[in-house]
Amino acid sequence: MNFLRFKHARFSARFPEHYRYSPSHYWMAPVEGEPGLWRVGFTKFATRMLGELVDSEFSVKEGDTIESGQNIGSVEGFKAASDVYCVMNGSFASTNPELQADACIVKKDPYVVGWLYAARGEPEEESMDGQGYLALLEETIRKMQEAGYGDDEGH
Repeated sequence: MNFLRFKHARFSARFPEHYRYSPSHYWMAPVEGEPGLWRVGFTKFATRMLGELVDSEFSVKEGDTIESGQNIGSVEGFKAASDVYCVMNGSFASTNPELQADACIVKKDPYVVGWLYAARGEPEEESMDGQGYLALLEETIRKMQEAGYGDDEGH
């Protein structure tokens, strides 16, 4: 797997080059050998904002029709809780069975074993390639700094 490297201020990360990314900081990757099936997870930036995950819950089940922007569940982290929004158009395939045993895998290995859910269909129209996501991330962090976010975090 090839990675794109990103560094801005105190945040640095690697992002898989061939994945798609959403403006809401999810990644989407086609599942090899399964045409039309995609895995979806949080980017490293999203996991940094949430902290270690302690719980996840999904309100959709296998076969349900899903669309971009739909609230399909929630996650709870040490730093924040968040709704999980769909970034695919199609049908819900599954949740990651590993999440119930160890939700921390989302932060430890977000791009391989730490995926959130799988769906059949197509990524949302607003999704972008890795270079597009790095540009979005640069702008997002710049705006956060201008707003004073993280000034008192001490890391």
